[in-house]
Amino acid sequence: MFSLPPAGHPAAKIVAQPGAFALQTLKAFRANQGLLLAGAVAYYALLSIVPLLILVVIALSHVVDAVELLSTVGRYLEWLVPGQSRTIVAELANFMAHRGVIGWVLLATLLFFSSLAFTVLENAMSVIFHHRVAIRRRHFLVSALMPYLYILCLGLGLLVVTLVAGGLQGLGTGSVELFGQSWSLGGMSRLLLYLLGLAGEILLLTSIYLVMPVGRLSLSHALIGGITAALLWEVSRRILVWYFATLSQIGVVYGSLTTAIAVLLSLELGAALLLLGAQVISEYERLARPAAPVEAPVKVFTTAPVGEGPAGPP
Repeated sequence: MFSLPPAGHPAAKIVAQPGAFALQTLKAFRANQGLLLAGAVAYYALLSIVPLLILVVIALSHVVDAVELLSTVGRYLEWLVPGQSRTIVAELANFMAHRGVIGWVLLATLLFFSSLAFTVLENAMSVIFHHRVAIRRRHFLVSALMPYLYILCLGLGLLVVTLVAGGLQGLGTGSVELFGQSWSLGGMSRLLLYLLGLAGEILLLTSIYLVMPVGRLSLSHALIGGITAALLWEVSRRILVWYFATLSQIGVVYGSLTTAIAVLLSLELGAALLLLGAQVISEYERLARPAAPVEAPVKVFTTAPVGEGPAGPP
């Protein structure tokens, strides 16, 4: 049976005063320069997204058919950069056609640029969770290796998603005979593909909240943050698609830079929601921490002039 949390529990404080908690979160986000941090994360994500995808696609093309792989990347890249995935996939396909020219220098360059976004995101998280950094710091080797471990995990995740998506697309071509009528499974296939993408998005965001901040974060807190950020992004990306399709004059203003600007706007909005979710978790942790004890006032000692007794009362 559902029961309310005890009076001293942080969740009870939030339920009692949700507006105050939301206002405090927004104030802390503003004090931490959240929008400025989101802009930095978005800029470096723009630099990293193509090299990262090139590395992952080239590596997985030895295991999965390149056409099917690019189709999966394009489908779920649309979630990250609404309306701009075709241009990026076209660049990936062009690079795949000339992948024989990749040398060690270019490979090292791709690895370096693909890791920039993760490094900046870790630094942004350290600002949001600065109360943790004040207590303990992460070893520099862990910070140096984390981006590349994330790239490896993203590659494995994309491999699993590609294989599952291929099976679901095959399911959509079938049909079911029921009561003498044939019912196509295309609708179920599209629904399952959508749920697969949503689940992958939630897991990715949860892993960021779980790993990026210094110290250990509760899995339940990270999962709640991941679900909240994913749902907020779902609403935001649909608004972006509508805006770019109806009201936006970005092509008139920026011309050939339209794709880069549109991708940057999408990434900045996504980064802002990601960091705002981290700020919510940070403020929740502050409520959960015991209040600091009140320190006794510090006594001020002075020295007496030469020839006089000690300063202060006898």
